[in-house]
Amino acid sequence: MKKMIIQIYEVQDPAEAQALIDLGVDHIGSVIVSEEKWKIPVIKETIAAVQSAAGKSSLIPLFNDPNSVIRALDYYGPDIVHFCEALADQKDILGNCAHLIHLQENVKKRFPDIKIMRSIPIVQQGKKNSVATLEFSRRFEPVSDFFLTDTLLVKNDISQLNRQPVEGFVGITGQTCDWQVAKRLVQASHIPVILAGGISPQNVIDAIRNVRPAGVDSCTQTNMVDQDGDPMRFKKDLNKVKRLVQTVRKIERLL
Repeated sequence: MKKMIIQIYEVQDPAEAQALIDLGVDHIGSVIVSEEKWKIPVIKETIAAVQSAAGKSSLIPLFNDPNSVIRALDYYGPDIVHFCEALADQKDILGNCAHLIHLQENVKKRFPDIKIMRSIPIVQQGKKNSVATLEFSRRFEPVSDFFLTDTLLVKNDISQLNRQPVEGFVGITGQTCDWQVAKRLVQASHIPVILAGGISPQNVIDAIRNVRPAGVDSCTQTNMVDQDGDPMRFKKDLNKVKRLVQTVRKIERLL
Protein backbone atom coordinates (compact mmCIF):
# COMPACT_ATOMS: atom_id res chain seq x y z
CA MET A 1 0.00 0.00 0.00
CA LYS A 2 1.26 3.51 -0.83
CA LYS A 3 2.32 5.56 2.19
CA MET A 4 -0.71 7.33 3.62
CA ILE A 5 -0.83 11.04 4.30
CA ILE A 6 -1.33 11.82 7.98
CA GLN A 7 -2.73 15.29 8.55
CA ILE A 8 -3.27 16.96 11.91
CA TYR A 9 -5.26 20.15 12.63
CA GLU A 10 -5.47 22.73 14.46
CA VAL A 11 -1.82 23.64 15.06
CA GLN A 12 -1.06 27.29 15.78
CA ASP A 13 2.36 27.08 17.46
CA PRO A 14 5.78 26.34 15.87
CA ALA A 15 7.03 24.21 18.77
CA GLU A 16 3.93 22.01 18.64
CA ALA A 17 4.27 21.77 14.86
CA GLN A 18 7.85 20.59 15.20
CA ALA A 19 6.83 17.98 17.77
CA LEU A 20 4.20 16.64 15.36
CA ILE A 21 6.69 16.50 12.49
CA ASP A 22 9.04 14.56 14.77
CA LEU A 23 6.23 12.05 15.39
CA GLY A 24 5.86 11.45 11.66
CA VAL A 25 2.92 13.70 10.75
CA ASP A 26 3.01 14.70 7.05
CA HIS A 27 0.60 17.66 6.83
CA ILE A 28 0.28 20.23 9.62
CA GLY A 29 -2.88 22.35 9.45
CA SER A 30 -3.44 25.82 10.88
CA VAL A 31 -6.59 27.94 10.92
CA ILE A 32 -7.28 31.64 10.47
CA VAL A 33 -10.50 32.09 12.40
CA SER A 34 -11.15 35.78 11.71
CA GLU A 35 -11.24 37.70 8.44
CA GLU A 36 -10.71 40.93 10.39
CA LYS A 37 -7.84 39.69 12.58
CA TRP A 38 -6.21 37.62 9.86
CA LYS A 39 -2.56 38.56 10.35
CA ILE A 40 -1.11 36.36 13.10
CA PRO A 41 2.71 36.24 13.18
CA VAL A 42 2.89 33.06 15.28
CA ILE A 43 0.91 31.16 12.65
CA LYS A 44 3.26 32.47 9.97
CA GLU A 45 6.13 31.15 12.15
CA THR A 46 4.32 27.81 12.47
CA ILE A 47 4.03 27.46 8.69
CA ALA A 48 7.70 28.36 8.26
CA ALA A 49 8.69 25.77 10.89
CA VAL A 50 6.73 23.04 9.10
CA GLN A 51 8.28 23.91 5.75
CA SER A 52 11.82 24.05 7.15
CA ALA A 53 11.28 20.57 8.62
CA ALA A 54 10.25 19.24 5.18
CA GLY A 55 6.60 18.86 6.17
CA LYS A 56 3.62 20.28 4.31
CA SER A 57 1.73 23.21 5.78
CA SER A 58 -2.01 23.52 5.24
CA LEU A 59 -3.96 26.69 5.99
CA ILE A 60 -7.72 27.08 6.43
CA PRO A 61 -9.07 30.62 6.06
CA LEU A 62 -12.53 30.72 7.63
CA PHE A 63 -13.59 33.26 5.02
CA ASN A 64 -13.82 33.25 1.23
CA ASP A 65 -13.78 36.85 0.08
CA PRO A 66 -11.28 36.70 -2.82
CA ASN A 67 -9.29 39.76 -1.79
CA SER A 68 -9.04 38.56 1.80
CA VAL A 69 -7.93 35.08 0.73
CA ILE A 70 -5.27 36.42 -1.65
CA ARG A 71 -3.99 38.81 1.00
CA ALA A 72 -3.69 35.95 3.50
CA LEU A 73 -1.92 33.63 1.06
CA ASP A 74 0.53 36.39 0.15
CA TYR A 75 1.38 36.79 3.83
CA TYR A 76 1.47 33.15 4.99
CA GLY A 77 2.71 31.29 1.91
CA PRO A 78 1.43 27.80 2.89
CA ASP A 79 1.98 24.67 0.83
CA ILE A 80 -1.78 24.01 0.78
CA VAL A 81 -4.82 26.24 1.15
CA HIS A 82 -7.84 24.37 2.46
CA PHE A 83 -11.41 25.55 1.79
CA CYS A 84 -14.12 23.94 3.93
CA GLU A 85 -17.49 25.60 3.32
CA ALA A 86 -20.48 23.45 4.25
CA LEU A 87 -21.90 23.25 0.66
CA ALA A 88 -25.21 22.23 2.16
CA ASP A 89 -27.60 23.47 -0.54
CA GLN A 90 -28.08 20.40 -2.71
CA LYS A 91 -31.03 22.03 -4.51
CA ASP A 92 -28.75 24.61 -6.13
CA ILE A 93 -25.43 22.84 -6.61
CA LEU A 94 -24.32 25.08 -9.45
CA GLY A 95 -25.21 28.29 -7.63
CA ASN A 96 -23.79 26.95 -4.37
CA CYS A 97 -20.43 26.19 -5.97
CA ALA A 98 -19.95 28.79 -8.68
CA HIS A 99 -18.29 31.55 -6.66
CA LEU A 100 -16.12 29.05 -4.78
CA ILE A 101 -14.98 27.38 -8.00
CA HIS A 102 -14.14 30.84 -9.36
CA LEU A 103 -12.19 31.59 -6.18
CA GLN A 104 -10.17 28.39 -6.55
CA GLU A 105 -9.49 29.16 -10.23
CA ASN A 106 -8.12 32.56 -9.24
CA VAL A 107 -5.98 31.09 -6.47
CA LYS A 108 -4.50 28.58 -8.90
CA LYS A 109 -3.60 31.34 -11.35
CA ARG A 110 -2.19 33.67 -8.70
CA PHE A 111 -0.38 31.00 -6.62
CA PRO A 112 0.55 28.09 -8.93
CA ASP A 113 2.80 26.54 -6.27
CA ILE A 114 0.09 26.37 -3.61
CA LYS A 115 -2.05 23.23 -3.71
CA ILE A 116 -5.79 23.45 -3.07
CA MET A 117 -7.68 21.17 -0.72
CA ARG A 118 -11.49 21.18 -0.85
CA SER A 119 -13.66 19.71 1.91
CA ILE A 120 -16.59 17.63 0.67
CA PRO A 121 -19.32 17.43 3.34
CA ILE A 122 -20.79 14.00 4.15
CA VAL A 123 -23.48 13.41 6.79
CA GLN A 124 -22.95 11.25 9.86
CA GLN A 125 -23.17 7.50 9.81
CA GLY A 126 -26.75 6.33 10.27
CA LYS A 127 -28.29 9.48 8.78
CA LYS A 128 -30.22 9.68 5.54
CA ASN A 129 -27.57 10.90 3.12
CA SER A 130 -29.07 12.94 0.34
CA VAL A 131 -26.09 15.26 -0.08
CA ALA A 132 -24.96 15.16 -3.70
CA THR A 133 -21.40 14.25 -2.73
CA LEU A 134 -20.25 13.02 -6.11
CA GLU A 135 -21.78 15.97 -7.94
CA PHE A 136 -20.01 18.41 -5.64
CA SER A 137 -16.74 16.56 -6.16
CA ARG A 138 -17.19 16.44 -9.94
CA ARG A 139 -17.56 20.20 -10.08
CA PHE A 140 -14.65 20.98 -7.78
CA GLU A 141 -12.17 18.36 -9.03
CA PRO A 142 -10.77 20.45 -11.94
CA VAL A 143 -9.74 23.23 -9.52
CA SER A 144 -8.63 21.06 -6.58
CA ASP A 145 -5.54 19.00 -5.77
CA PHE A 146 -6.99 17.15 -2.76
CA PHE A 147 -10.43 16.37 -1.41
CA LEU A 148 -11.07 15.98 2.30
CA THR A 149 -14.25 14.37 3.56
CA ASP A 150 -15.72 15.89 6.69
CA THR A 151 -18.85 15.46 8.74
CA LEU A 152 -21.93 17.59 8.18
CA LEU A 153 -24.23 17.59 11.22
CA VAL A 154 -27.90 16.94 10.44
CA LYS A 155 -30.96 15.91 12.45
CA ASN A 156 -32.48 13.25 10.21
CA ASP A 157 -31.37 14.17 6.71
CA ILE A 158 -29.90 17.06 4.74
CA SER A 159 -33.21 18.96 4.86
CA GLN A 160 -32.78 19.28 8.65
CA LEU A 161 -29.35 20.75 9.22
CA ASN A 162 -28.00 21.13 12.72
CA ARG A 163 -25.85 24.08 13.67
CA GLN A 164 -22.25 23.33 12.70
CA PRO A 165 -19.46 23.99 15.25
CA VAL A 166 -18.31 26.82 12.95
CA GLU A 167 -21.36 28.24 11.21
CA GLY A 168 -21.20 27.82 7.43
CA PHE A 169 -18.22 25.45 7.51
CA VAL A 170 -17.66 21.75 8.16
CA GLY A 171 -15.19 20.31 10.65
CA ILE A 172 -14.31 19.81 14.34
CA THR A 173 -17.46 17.80 15.06
CA GLY A 174 -15.61 14.82 16.51
CA GLN A 175 -18.12 12.58 14.69
CA THR A 176 -17.49 10.15 11.87
CA CYS A 177 -19.07 10.67 8.48
CA ASP A 178 -20.80 7.97 6.44
CA TRP A 179 -17.83 5.85 5.39
CA GLN A 180 -19.72 4.14 2.58
CA VAL A 181 -20.30 7.50 0.91
CA ALA A 182 -16.67 8.42 1.55
CA LYS A 183 -15.62 5.16 -0.11
CA ARG A 184 -17.66 6.00 -3.21
CA LEU A 185 -15.96 9.38 -3.34
CA VAL A 186 -12.52 7.73 -3.15
CA GLN A 187 -13.44 5.36 -5.96
CA ALA A 188 -14.79 8.13 -8.20
CA SER A 189 -12.12 10.74 -7.58
CA HIS A 190 -9.09 11.34 -9.79
CA ILE A 191 -7.34 13.29 -7.04
CA PRO A 192 -6.28 12.09 -3.55
CA VAL A 193 -9.02 11.93 -0.92
CA ILE A 194 -8.16 12.40 2.75
CA LEU A 195 -10.66 11.00 5.25
CA ALA A 196 -11.60 13.27 8.15
CA GLY A 197 -14.40 13.39 10.66
CA GLY A 198 -13.94 11.84 14.10
CA ILE A 199 -10.74 9.97 13.20
CA SER A 200 -8.97 8.68 16.31
CA PRO A 201 -6.28 6.14 17.23
CA GLN A 202 -9.12 3.77 18.13
CA ASN A 203 -11.05 3.83 14.85
CA VAL A 204 -8.40 4.65 12.25
CA ILE A 205 -7.80 1.01 11.28
CA ASP A 206 -11.49 0.41 10.54
CA ALA A 207 -11.64 3.76 8.73
CA ILE A 208 -8.76 2.88 6.41
CA ARG A 209 -10.00 -0.65 5.76
CA ASN A 210 -13.50 0.58 4.92
CA VAL A 211 -12.67 3.66 2.86
CA ARG A 212 -9.12 3.11 1.49
CA PRO A 213 -8.36 6.85 1.36
CA ALA A 214 -5.07 8.45 0.34
CA GLY A 215 -4.72 9.77 3.87
CA VAL A 216 -6.39 10.46 7.19
CA ASP A 217 -6.94 13.70 9.07
CA SER A 218 -7.51 14.18 12.78
CA CYS A 219 -8.33 17.23 14.85
CA THR A 220 -10.86 16.85 17.68
CA GLN A 221 -10.00 13.26 18.54
CA THR A 222 -6.30 14.03 18.97
CA ASN A 223 -6.83 17.17 21.05
CA MET A 224 -6.17 17.45 24.75
CA VAL A 225 -9.29 17.39 26.91
CA ASP A 226 -10.36 19.59 29.79
CA GLN A 227 -11.38 18.48 33.28
CA ASP A 228 -14.84 17.58 31.96
CA GLY A 229 -13.39 15.43 29.19
CA ASP A 230 -14.25 17.87 26.40
CA PRO A 231 -11.74 18.48 23.59
CA MET A 232 -9.73 21.69 23.85
CA ARG A 233 -9.25 23.54 20.58
CA PHE A 234 -5.69 24.29 19.42
CA LYS A 235 -4.07 21.97 22.00
CA LYS A 236 -2.83 18.62 20.72
CA ASP A 237 -2.34 15.51 22.84
CA LEU A 238 1.01 14.25 21.55
CA ASN A 239 0.44 10.76 22.96
CA LYS A 240 -2.80 10.43 20.98
CA VAL A 241 -1.05 11.66 17.84
CA LYS A 242 1.80 9.22 18.39
CA ARG A 243 -0.64 6.30 18.69
CA LEU A 244 -2.47 7.45 15.57
CA VAL A 245 0.75 7.65 13.53
CA GLN A 246 1.97 4.27 14.76
CA THR A 247 -1.37 2.65 13.98
CA VAL A 248 -1.53 4.10 10.47
CA ARG A 249 2.01 3.02 9.66
CA LYS A 250 1.24 -0.47 10.95
CA ILE A 251 -1.90 -0.90 8.86
CA GLU A 252 -0.02 0.33 5.77
CA ARG A 253 2.23 -2.70 6.01
CA LEU A 254 -0.73 -5.07 6.29
CA LEU A 255 -2.83 -3.82 3.38
